[in-house]
Amino acid sequence: MTAPAPATAPLFVPPYSAPQDAAAHLRQSGFALLGGADLARWIGAAPGQLQALAQTWNDLPPDDYLRDGGRYRSRRHGCFDMQAGAWAPVAHRAHWQPLEYNALHGGIERWFAPITAPTLAQPVWGALLVRLCTLCDAVFAPGGEPQRWFVEAHQFRIDTASGIGRPTPEGAHRDGVDLVAVFLVARQGIKGAETRIFEAASPAGQRFTLTEPWSVLLLDDARMVHETTPIQPLAAAAPSAQAGYRDTLVLTWRRGGFQGPVPGPV
Repeated sequence: MTAPAPATAPLFVPPYSAPQDAAAHLRQSGFALLGGADLARWIGAAPGQLQALAQTWNDLPPDDYLRDGGRYRSRRHGCFDMQAGAWAPVAHRAHWQPLEYNALHGGIERWFAPITAPTLAQPVWGALLVRLCTLCDAVFAPGGEPQRWFVEAHQFRIDTASGIGRPTPEGAHRDGVDLVAVFLVARQGIKGAETRIFEAASPAGQRFTLTEPWSVLLLDDARMVHETTPIQPLAAAAPSAQAGYRDTLVLTWRRGGFQGPVPGPV
């Protein structure tokens, strides 16, 4: 007699590594995973600072650019100029990707609401940027020489108010940058959201589910393709119940400038 299929997919445990090994893992394997508690210690975050930052995800306006017709994503966006641990916001600008990297939303300027000044003023925000700047220099710069980094930050909330939410509606993709950092900020009342990463030059890959707040996936974007499966409500809820959601922070690091439309002939 055949055993019944499980009601939900198994949650594969992420293969976490120690923060001090992140640079080596990125160079050797193209990715690294850190647990939330390790991340807090790594950036020197005081107790409660990351939890306080997570509260800012409750104030994200809708993403009006979804080309699949969905209403499941809210977000804010910000851009920064960084070098040698010093960071500064740049004038608010559109998020742009070529079709080569985003077949669904590429080729258009997407003007999202900016990340708020109170969010950027939280000390833990700067601590995240500075620590990752050091990591990028160690991995991508010869001799670890300080580089000028063009950083984009995205606060995302994917919800199940309409039944299904899609963290990556564009499918498996790369972002056209040097480093991608995907932080799980929170997940509430959902199932799904399995992260899948693949080597761009081979079929080798891994799958796992991020569940620990402030755990982070670090990717060498030139070498790795990534996606996250859709989310659904954990169980049928009363109409008045709050929709389930998954909150993430995505930081991308790029040398040479922000991505933008290629100027045409004059």
